[in-house]
Amino acid sequence: MKRLILTGVLGLAAGLTFPLAQAQKGLVPNTKSQGESQAVIALMQAQQAGADAEIKAADDLITKYADTYYKETALVIEANAYQQKGDQAKAQVYCEQVLQINPKNFQVPNMLGTLLVQQTHEHDLDRDEKLANAEKYFNLTIEDLKTATKPNPQMADAQWDNAKKYLGAEAHNGLGLVALNRKNFDGAIAEFKAATDTEPDEPAFQVRLASSYLQGGKSAEAIAVCDKILANPQLNAQIRQVTQSIKAQDSAKK
Repeated sequence: MKRLILTGVLGLAAGLTFPLAQAQKGLVPNTKSQGESQAVIALMQAQQAGADAEIKAADDLITKYADTYYKETALVIEANAYQQKGDQAKAQVYCEQVLQINPKNFQVPNMLGTLLVQQTHEHDLDRDEKLANAEKYFNLTIEDLKTATKPNPQMADAQWDNAKKYLGAEAHNGLGLVALNRKNFDGAIAEFKAATDTEPDEPAFQVRLASSYLQGGKSAEAIAVCDKILANPQLNAQIRQVTQSIKAQDSAKK
């Protein structure tokens, strides 16, 4: 999977691109004191230590240095950490704080849309509102990526292009999930196909496309996608299990 691309983009977009060894000898760029520099370095190092360490380092930086240049950085990292921990409510809170600082942040709308979809259930009274907001955020990502500029001049053009492609594919994947929630199978197929056309080697997108084909009554297309997925010798065990389950569901209908 290309999730690692997004991890790299996160660091670059956040401004954490300075050499750590060099920063430890003096002030981190755009900081005003040795204490703030050390807090930023701690945040940088925490990204190798897991979600809890990231949350603590981000909180320490924001609490002690409320006007820090790296506030958006810290909030994005904290939102991502809470999402990793499965705390959707806190992840959403920090995402919204990011957009208050920078409405053009090109990563957070995807995260917000995904969080909303994950929290939406069939009989929720606010189901339509949550799905509409999720759809808005995914479309916002697609629009913002059209004009997004490379977040750091040190970033290779090819890396930036690949990252934009993956973020766009994730947005189409999210729109597919919204369509599935609405039982709009043709719409889901179109969005998951857009995601897989952009990132043909991403099995998670392919699985959702196969499932949408099956639910939409397009058995042959579903099986064709499943066979393509299962042909991958390095396929993740969980993806393999889900794909085989889709094929079994198709067989049971015949």
